[in-house]
Amino acid sequence: MNSKFNYIAPKWLPGGNAQTIYPYFLNPSPQVTFQRERWELDDGDFVDVDWLEGPLDKPLVVMFHGLEGSSRSHYALSIMNQLREQNWRGAVIHFRGCSGQPNRLPRAYHAGDSMEIDWMLHRVAHQYELQKSGMPFYVIGISLGGNALLKWLGEQGEQASKLITAAAAVSAPLDLAAAGKTLDSSGFNQFYTRHFLSSLKRKALEKHKHFPGLLNVQAVAASVTLYEFDNHVTAPLHGFRNTDEYWSKCSSKPWLQHIQTPTLVINARNDPFMPAHVLPVREKVSSMVRLEFPEQGGHVGFMQGTFPGQLSWLPQRIFSFFKSV
Repeated sequence: MNSKFNYIAPKWLPGGNAQTIYPYFLNPSPQVTFQRERWELDDGDFVDVDWLEGPLDKPLVVMFHGLEGSSRSHYALSIMNQLREQNWRGAVIHFRGCSGQPNRLPRAYHAGDSMEIDWMLHRVAHQYELQKSGMPFYVIGISLGGNALLKWLGEQGEQASKLITAAAAVSAPLDLAAAGKTLDSSGFNQFYTRHFLSSLKRKALEKHKHFPGLLNVQAVAASVTLYEFDNHVTAPLHGFRNTDEYWSKCSSKPWLQHIQTPTLVINARNDPFMPAHVLPVREKVSSMVRLEFPEQGGHVGFMQGTFPGQLSWLPQRIFSFFKSV
């Protein structure tokens, strides 16, 4: 793909990081009006879904957000705005604890939660009788949500293609170990690590109040890397021995060769979360997977134009792909 992002960053942003940082300060306009629905889960927990309503005879697009994201994230708003302009229906499904209210159980969500993805997509398909209606059913995964979605697509193989029409994953950390090592390295990448850890640690320490003895609070509070946090929180709460096992078992990259559903994978080569040298090559993925690795775009940035930039390229590219299949 030869798309160019002719974006002029504000001077106070380091040039190489502008595509990633600045979108978080943007507020796409007009705002999206969602209708919230709560799904009660069989294990006693819940997830919240924010729906963008539209005609029942139009395609439906479900989106899974990134780490500590939500329906208010810049990428969710830009995608849902594009859906509204097309008069399509949409939904942002929040992972446990990400909708603004803490979830009820000790567990939360993680980058390889494909079983959760499976349940959620079947719930949507059943609720709207999508297989009977014949309406296209598309799915988008962003960052962590993209990794979980790709893992699900690979695990399910042909079964996934019977449920959904096509999928797109954006800025997914396909190799969790490589992504974690990069984020925990010295330099400006620690900006992102601190950003995520401030939210993750707060939630974990709050959860400890409801489940005394669940976590080693001293170790959680002292965590300064994602590796340490995952070792003390994410891994043990979700059935993994440690961070290494979690990152190894949950990376989606090995599953790309098993995907049997038309899938678009977009990762910028300057994404600070995913080093370009570990991006998959064409020969190692299924023929159903389209790889697009633009030189610029940062982590779910993909802004175009002069400052303050526009976020329209990404949703337009995704929906162009969906319509093509």
